[in-house]
Amino acid sequence: MAIVIGYVIAFIGVYLALLLSIDKPKNKKYKVWGIALMVPISPALAFAIGLTYAVSVGSGWAGLIMWYIFPFIFTVGLVMLLVGIFKKEKTEIV
Repeated sequence: MAIVIGYVIAFIGVYLALLLSIDKPKNKKYKVWGIALMVPISPALAFAIGLTYAVSVGSGWAGLIMWYIFPFIFTVGLVMLLVGIFKKEKTEIV
């Protein structure tokens, strides 16, 4: 049951990020998706993937793969957030 809860939390995070980023400029989308990846998605997804792998392999120690998945997804979210903060929008001269 805990595995399903992890996937549900990650899915809700993706759904909310999608709703918050519709019809927004690219900078806002990068910020929203960066925060969404760092806060709700990466811990829940790492937890769910780690437990799923541990159950499929049959070893509780295999669940420690979440210690490798979480920093990777968190770093991707941090990079997206920083791109959204520091990237300049192109202005059109009319």
